[in-house]
Parts: sequence; C-alpha cells; structure tokens
Amino acid sequence: MLVLSRQKDESIMIGDDVKITIVDVRGDKVRLGITAPKSIPVHRMEVYEAIQREKSEKKAKQQ
Repeated sequence: MLVLSRQKDESIMIGDDVKITIVDVRGDKVRLGITAPKSIPVHRMEVYEAIQREKSEKKAKQQ
C-alpha cells in the first residue's frame, strides 16, 4: 500500500485518467473529490462489496 500525505486542495494521480483531490478535512473525516472517466466505476468500499455479493449470488443461482 502506498501511503501519501496531502493537504486540502492537493491531488494525486492514478495513471493518466484518475485524479483524487482532498476537498476538505474536518476532524477525523476527509472529503475526497474523484475525477475519472465514466468507464471506470467509483464506489465506496461497502457499496463495491455489496455489488460483488449480488454478482456472486446471481451467478450461483444461474448454475
């Protein structure tokens, strides 16, 4: 895992197409702005995990 320190309004790039910007820092919460092509899905981890579970369940029912 790469760990970076950034301040408000600073960004990091992932490849050439994904930009993550620190929008705000309040206490123990950080707000991120993510700019990515529409072809790259961006989800919070809990949403991503729910999507993966649904895909697995759907695949299991088809078998």
